[in-house]
Amino acid sequence: MSIPTPHINAKKEDIAKTVLMPGDPLRAKFIAENFLENPVLVNNVRGVQGHTGLWKGVPVTVMASGMGIPAIGIYSWELFNFYDVDNIIRVGSAGALRDDLKLMDIVAGQAACTNSNYLEQFNTGGTFAPIADYTLLTKAVEAAKEKGLDMKVGNILSNDNFYCPQGSEKNDQWKRMGVMAIEMEAAGLYANAAYAGKRALCLCTISDHIYRSEALSPEDRQLSFSQMIEIALDTAVKMAEIK
Repeated sequence: MSIPTPHINAKKEDIAKTVLMPGDPLRAKFIAENFLENPVLVNNVRGVQGHTGLWKGVPVTVMASGMGIPAIGIYSWELFNFYDVDNIIRVGSAGALRDDLKLMDIVAGQAACTNSNYLEQFNTGGTFAPIADYTLLTKAVEAAKEKGLDMKVGNILSNDNFYCPQGSEKNDQWKRMGVMAIEMEAAGLYANAAYAGKRALCLCTISDHIYRSEALSPEDRQLSFSQMIEIALDTAVKMAEIK
C-alpha cells in the first residue's frame, strides 16, 4: 500500500520509530502539548490526531487508536507495515478485576486474553496467545522502578463489549483465572505486532473497578494519567538506546 494510507496522511519520516497510542484523540493532543517538545500535528484524518515531537531528545509520535480492537487493528497495522514503526505502546484506561487494585494504579499487560474473533484471521489452526514484547515490557518495568512506582504486571482481558447484560458477574471466571483488569485493545495490538515482527506493549491506568462503585471522571481519564505517560515515554527513550 502506498503512503499516505486511507487512515494516516503523514509522510513516512513524520512518524517516529516508537508510537504511543491512547484511545482518545483528545488524550493524544494532551500528551503532545504537555509532554513533548516542539510537537507537530502529523495526522488528523477522521479527527484521529497524531503528533510527533521530542521527549528527552528522542523523537516520539503520539497517535490515537480509537476504541476497540477493530480500530487499533487498523492504525497499528498501517503503522507497523507501512510506516516502519518498531514499537507501539498503548496508554489507556482499564477496569480492575483484582481486589487489590485501586484507582490510578498502573498495570502492564504481560499477556492479553480476549473474547474477540480478531485473531481468527491469522489462521493459526489453534488459539494464538497475544503477549507483550519482552524487551518493551522489561524497559517499562525499569522506567517505573526508576520513578519509584509499583506497576503491576500480569494478564489483562481485551473485551469486545463495554456493556454486558449479565453485569459484573460475567467477568467472574476471568477474575478467578487471575486476569487483573479489562480494556478493549491490547490483544489486537499484540497480534498485529507478532504478525509484523514488531514490538507492542499495553500500559493502563485503573479508571474504575468492576466489582466496586469506584470510577474516575472522563476529565480525570483524559488529563491525569501523567505517571503512566512518563513511563511510556521513558520506555521510548530506553528503546532508542538499544543498538
